[in-house]
Amino acid sequence: MAKYLIVNADDYGMCRSANEAVQELFTLGRLKSASIMFPCPAAEEAAAFAAAHPEYAIGVHLTLTSEWKTYRWKPLTNGKSLVDPAGFMWPGTEDVERNAAYGDILAEIDAQHERALSLGMRPSHLDNHMGTLYGNRTGRPGLLKLILRYCGEKGYSYRLFDKAYKPMTPRGTPWPVYKAASVVTRLMAKRYKVILPDYLLFPDWTRELCEGGYENYRKEILRQWTSIPEGITETFLHPAKETDELKAITPNWFQRVWEYYLMKDPATHAYLAERGITMISYRELRILKGKGKGKKK
Repeated sequence: MAKYLIVNADDYGMCRSANEAVQELFTLGRLKSASIMFPCPAAEEAAAFAAAHPEYAIGVHLTLTSEWKTYRWKPLTNGKSLVDPAGFMWPGTEDVERNAAYGDILAEIDAQHERALSLGMRPSHLDNHMGTLYGNRTGRPGLLKLILRYCGEKGYSYRLFDKAYKPMTPRGTPWPVYKAASVVTRLMAKRYKVILPDYLLFPDWTRELCEGGYENYRKEILRQWTSIPEGITETFLHPAKETDELKAITPNWFQRVWEYYLMKDPATHAYLAERGITMISYRELRILKGKGKGKKK
C-alpha cells in the first residue's frame, strides 16, 4: 500500500493571522485540510472562505478550551460547567475533563457544528482542540464514546488512529499503552461507523528542536513525515503569519510562523513526493477507506 499523509491546519479562525496563512496556503495549493475554531473571534471570516470554496476540505475544530492568558473566548452555549470563574472556556484539557458535564459538552459541540452549517459550510470532518475529547488525561473514556457516537450519527470522519506504529508513540506514553489505545479506538470507531486515519503523528515541539532554528525544525519534521508507515497517517500544525496580533497572543508565535513557512515552501512538497509520500485531504480519506459515496462530507 502507498504512504498517504494528511496535514491538517488546526486553529483556523482563531485569529486573523491564522486565517491569512491558511487561506493563502489553500489558494497556492499547498494545503489540503484545515479545521475552524467556532468560538473564536475570527471564525466567521474563516467560515465565509470555506463556504465560498467547497472544494477545500475544511472541518470543525471542536473547541472546549481557551488556553491563552490575554486572548480568550467563551462557549457558544450557556453550559455552566464549560467555563472557569471568569466566564471563559477552561484553559486546560484536564480542567475540561474534571469539570465539564456530558450534557453541556454535547450541546456545545452540536452548537459549533450547527454554526458551521448556518454559515454555509459543508464540513469535511471533525477533530478536537487540545485533545479535550479523548478523555485520556484524567481517565474519562466516556468523552471518546460521546464524540465517536456524534460523528457516527452525523457521518463525519474524526481525528484518531486505529493502528499503532511504535516509532510514532507520543513522547511520555508507554508503547504498550499506546498499542492498547489503538485497539480501543478501532473497536469504538467500528461500533459507531466512524472513519479514522490509520495512524496519528503527534507534532513534537521540543526545546532542542526550537533552539536549533528553522532549518533544524524543517529537517526534523520532514524526517518524521517521510518515516511514516504504509497506509494513511494524519498530522497537524497551526500555520499563522508573523504579525503583532500573533505575537500578542503567544510567546511561541514563531512556531506557528515556521509551520506556515514549511507548508508554503514548494521544496517541502517536492521532497515528500520524491520519497513516495502522497498528501491527501480528509475527503480523500473517506474515498480511500471506501466511504466516498453517501453523505457528502
